[in-house]
Amino acid sequence: MILRLVLGSALVLAGCAQQIAVTAPAVGNLGVELIRLKEGQQPPQAAGVCWAKDTTPAVIETTTEQIVVTDEQRDDQGKVVAPATYQTKTHQRLLQDHEEVWFRAPCPADMTVNFVATLQRALKARGLYLAAVTGVIDVTTSEAVRRFQAERGLDSPALSLAAAKELGIIATDISKL
Repeated sequence: MILRLVLGSALVLAGCAQQIAVTAPAVGNLGVELIRLKEGQQPPQAAGVCWAKDTTPAVIETTTEQIVVTDEQRDDQGKVVAPATYQTKTHQRLLQDHEEVWFRAPCPADMTVNFVATLQRALKARGLYLAAVTGVIDVTTSEAVRRFQAERGLDSPALSLAAAKELGIIATDISKL
């Protein structure tokens, strides 16, 4: 009897472990939905389609090197009488200029208190939002959104439509899957 109970418990636990492994969410790539435009340009406008904009920072590489100005001086016995002198030179190189990136976003009319509270709960369930659920987009909520999206290629505090869909707070059109 005890053996059956132990085996039954083991089977139940094994079934749970398999279910958890199967339902683990995959990390998507939100960066593929970005539109890069020249400064001042906007994406195409359409009814019911809203956009958000973020500016990616410039990436600058700084290198510093020591250059010998004068060599050290030694006497006949090889003892250093004058040390070498050096000059520090620093160079900067622009690797990537800043740019504006646009992405689809929930429309402002959709960002209700209930919607934002649902967003906060979804982020809280993933361990990204630790504050109280208020239904207000504040700095803590924006930072949690940024952390969620940064793992997926969009380092922005503004919620993207793709991230909202991945969080399960906006319906996904299954005919396009």
